[in-house]
Amino acid sequence: MAKFLKRKILHLIHCVAFIGTIALLINISGGVGRQQPDDLEAKENFSTWERYGFLLAAFLYVTRILTLLCLPMALFNFLGLVLFNAFPRQPPFKIYTRRQHVATPVICFRVVTKGDFPQLVRSNISTNLKICQEAGLEHFTFEVVTDKSVSLVTSKRVREVVVPDDYVTKSGALYKSRALQYCLEKEVNVLNDEDWIVHLDEETLLTIGCLKGIENFIYEGKYQFGQGVITYNNEKVVNLVLTLCDSIRVADDMGKVQFQLKVLHMPIMGWKGSYVVSNVGAEKDVSFDLGPRGSVAEDAYFGLLAASKGYSFGFIDGDMWEKSPFTFKDFLRQRKRWLQGLLLVVHSTEIPLRFRILLGCCVYATATAPLTTLNLFLQPCFPIQISRFVDLSGCFVGGVILYMNLYGTLRSYSIKDAGIAKVLLVTILGFAVQPIKFVLEVTAILWGLITPKNEFVVVDKNVHLSSVLSTSP
Repeated sequence: MAKFLKRKILHLIHCVAFIGTIALLINISGGVGRQQPDDLEAKENFSTWERYGFLLAAFLYVTRILTLLCLPMALFNFLGLVLFNAFPRQPPFKIYTRRQHVATPVICFRVVTKGDFPQLVRSNISTNLKICQEAGLEHFTFEVVTDKSVSLVTSKRVREVVVPDDYVTKSGALYKSRALQYCLEKEVNVLNDEDWIVHLDEETLLTIGCLKGIENFIYEGKYQFGQGVITYNNEKVVNLVLTLCDSIRVADDMGKVQFQLKVLHMPIMGWKGSYVVSNVGAEKDVSFDLGPRGSVAEDAYFGLLAASKGYSFGFIDGDMWEKSPFTFKDFLRQRKRWLQGLLLVVHSTEIPLRFRILLGCCVYATATAPLTTLNLFLQPCFPIQISRFVDLSGCFVGGVILYMNLYGTLRSYSIKDAGIAKVLLVTILGFAVQPIKFVLEVTAILWGLITPKNEFVVVDKNVHLSSVLSTSP
């Protein structure tokens, strides 16, 4: 009871700080107190054009109005972080009746790899096996799907599937999509439609908490697909700067992803490619035969396609562990691929438009970030008369992004385990690296916009190696 009350108090403090951050930005910008009588608006707008000239005034208005593309994403993050406890406890096992356990499904933890880092794969499979046994999980297997053998020691619990070089899907799917589709072929698949698949990346580590959350999710039987939170500061941190840059991804999981899966029950603004829990029958029906356009960001494409087919999604309690990129080059190439892949998704006519609109706002908000971030410098130097709604929206978006960086760092580090001094230090460092993150993100965006969208990058997460491998069709 005391721990429950403590988490409630922490969440209340978090909400006050979150709203306070937004209010502070609005106050600093003068967004609330500024008077703008309607009868003077046209005159003021005319003076703006007259003062700066057509080209500069048009540029200033465009950069300000483009911030509205960020509004849906910021609103989803705000609602997710406020409506649901931002500091949840690790999920307990729920109690189910004997009847509910009669037909216990198999949980298959599926890892897709090119086979370039066999030592990493073998090590993580061994670690995750021990975690499953420690959690008391009974009906489970591990399946490594690879382009070339990783010399895995197979057993009743562990299976290695090597994708043949000559395997071609009907639509010409590439990369990870091709490998995932191969697993669903009748002559390869060994799972029943009632079983479940948990998709993992090479470096993903399970936790007792996520295993409890996955079992609860499966036995509740409400949804066909689910996802939870991934954190990046666990075990050995190879690059602290890039790990802190990834803190906002933790906040994004707790905010936008949690809200869309708990309230809308669909990944309407995208989701990750790992920590994906899916029913086998549903995954076979949707399929990963997504064609070349759906193969770069196969996770987002698959999620929207499944939602368009009427499948529902839920949020899973409990964290998984992964690592941030080790080098700045890795970070840039990872972000570049995400942007390029998502651009292909939002322009795909095979997914109904109503399922692509909100993701499109997110993607174009990212693509235009090099322009919209200029408002930090343009707004003070070149004030313009514009709708108060645009001003307030810009302040709201800025406040949400600013606070998400803070919250993501705090959510990633436990005061109990790390100590308050270390948590405060990494929080300060988190703010200090924001200029570096800004430069990296903008560089990746520009790189992604000017280069062909046909590259799938495999980022090295092997602590003993540091290289990036890429393939092009």
